[in-house]
This record gives sequence, structure tokens and C-alpha cells, in this order.
Amino acid sequence: MRGDIRGWMAIGVIGLAVLAAILIGQQKPDSPEHSTNSDAANGASAVMLYASAMGHPTHQVTGSFEISEANTMLFVFTPTSPYTSEEADATARWVHDGGVIVYASEQGDPELDTALTVNRFARPVPSDSADANGPFLDGVRSVAGGTFALPFGLGARQVAVLRSGGLPIAYEERFGRGLVIALADPLELCNGYLEKADNGRFLADLLGLVPAGAPVVFDEYHHGLTASDITPAAWILTPWGAALLWLIVAIFFGLLLRGRRFGPLVPRPAEASRLDAEWAVAVGELLRRAGARAVTLGVLARASERAVAMQTGLPVEPRERFWQSLWQRAPDIASDLDSAERALYGSEKSEKDLLAAAQRLHGIAYPVSEEGRRRPRQ
Repeated sequence: MRGDIRGWMAIGVIGLAVLAAILIGQQKPDSPEHSTNSDAANGASAVMLYASAMGHPTHQVTGSFEISEANTMLFVFTPTSPYTSEEADATARWVHDGGVIVYASEQGDPELDTALTVNRFARPVPSDSADANGPFLDGVRSVAGGTFALPFGLGARQVAVLRSGGLPIAYEERFGRGLVIALADPLELCNGYLEKADNGRFLADLLGLVPAGAPVVFDEYHHGLTASDITPAAWILTPWGAALLWLIVAIFFGLLLRGRRFGPLVPRPAEASRLDAEWAVAVGELLRRAGARAVTLGVLARASERAVAMQTGLPVEPRERFWQSLWQRAPDIASDLDSAERALYGSEKSEKDLLAAAQRLHGIAYPVSEEGRRRPRQ
């Protein structure tokens, strides 16, 4: 018992070590999703700290996607877990009721783009320097971002606030009682870019769109694992999938090396041989239940003909030649066999006549000598 416990403990320690090694090895000073939990240059932790320093209560949306506070600002940075249609519609309703959303994403989320009527062009434009011309951007003349961004196609109610090469890469839109701020380049708000150009003032002006002391919320729910992420490819292409896969492999090989069975051995039952009579009875019962009387008669007749052919040394096929040869070589047997078959086919409605005809055929096909008949049974 003690040995079993030690074995399981060893397997558990190995699995945890493999899991820790994978997770540590995959941690990089990089945050392509611009998470507010990351201090990397392309992370957004400074945005949350900046909002808190300006007197706004801040918290992250994790665990479940729920936004309930009124007069709240929501930051959405590059979702890596896609929005469902229900989540996107709920976000649009929340904005329509008075919320302010800052939606910063390079490619965008299909469902959220549809719900917020965001239209993106496929041809990128440089985003390392963008001109500011928004109505609320006090003291902001230019904003520095990454290398390229996909510009927006503006609707009638959408007003450009940042342009690059004459094309809008950020806009604002009155959405019901709320406001949508869409950015094609999230790096303009990331840690390593706030000191460039007028990026810091740009962030301050964004936070000034809500009243002082209004909560500021950051969507980290769509940067983590959600139900829609659990796909077959995720077991290979994601860190958590690779970690679980390696853990399963470690446990499997641990059990394999210990030679542990998953249960007691179940002996295979011995196969009992059946008598020929049992097979005959089973086939007969099957034919009787199927109502295959004509088939049964044909089987009996053909079996008798094959047995007679073996006795006389005649080929059973073709059947016409067999009968011609049998009448010439053994006319008595041919006469008896022909008479028995006629009696067999004439007994279609009587079980008693059928049994008598079958016994007669059996006697012709497998004749018993007089010596065999006189031999006493033992």
C-alpha cells in the first residue's frame, strides 16, 4: 500500500514539474493581445494604472462577461477569444444605454464589429504617426503607433479622430446614449508608446469622456480561455493545450513504466464445441421460422443428389447430365431418388409427409448395409 502511494506521488510530482516547465518556458515579455496584466511594451497595464491615478475605480472582466455599472468606460484590446453573438449584442445594448467603449484591435472581432457597425478596409496604411483632429482631443496633435493599421470605412455618424495618409485609423460615434471609440492600432495606448508623441494626452482625453470617479473596466475575459476556445487544434496550438497534453503523456508513461493494470484480469470463457445435430436443429428451426419451406425442400434434394453423386462417382453439375448418367449407371438408385424427390415436393402442406420424404432421401443418400443394421447398439 505504501509503495502504491509513493508511486502515485512520484507521478504527480513529474506531471507538475512538466507543467511548470512548459508554462515557464512559454512566458515571454510580449503581449500581442495587449493585456492589462502585462508590463511588456505592447501590454496595457499602464492604462489601468493611469485610470486609477486619475481617480477612476478600475477592475477587470474575468470569469464571466458581465458589465452592469452605468456611466462606465470599457476598454477592449484585441480579443483573442472570439465574442459570441450574444456577448456582442449585450455589449452593443450596454453602449446604447449610456456606456463608453474604447475598442482597440488590429483585426477586430467579427461579432463585435457587426454589433458596433465597425467597417474595416483590407489595405493597410502606416500608423507610426497619425494626425489628430477629433473634437475632444485637447492638446493632441499627433499620435505614434506601430507600423501599419487597417483603416476604417466611416459611416454617416462616425467622425474620424486620427488619420494616417488621409484615411481614418480611429473614430468616434454616438451610439444611442453612449459612445464608441474605435482604434485600428492598439499600440497607441500601450505601455511602450505612451511617452511617444501625444499618446499620454490622448489616453487622458479618452478617460475624460466619462465623469470623474466613473468606473473604468477592462475586458480580460476575451484574453483567456472560454468555451469557444476548446477545439481540437487548441490542444496543440495553445499553451494550456500543450501543457495538458504533456501532463497526460507524463501520466501515461508513468503508469506504463509501473506496469499497473486498470483492473483485474478477466479470464476468457472456454468455447464449448457443439454437436452436428445441434447445428442441424438450429438451421432447421431458422428455416421454419422464416417460412422458407421451398428453400428447405431444395436444400434437402440437392444434398441428397450430392451424396448420391459421391457414391456413384458422378459429377453433380450440370444437373441434367448428372441425372442422365445416373439413369444409365444405377437405374435403381435413380428411380428411388426420383421417387423420393417427387414425394418430397409433394409434401408441402404436411409436416408428417415431409419428415417421411426426408427420411427416405436420407436412406438413399446414406445407405446402411445389412451388416450395419444387424450390429447391436452399444
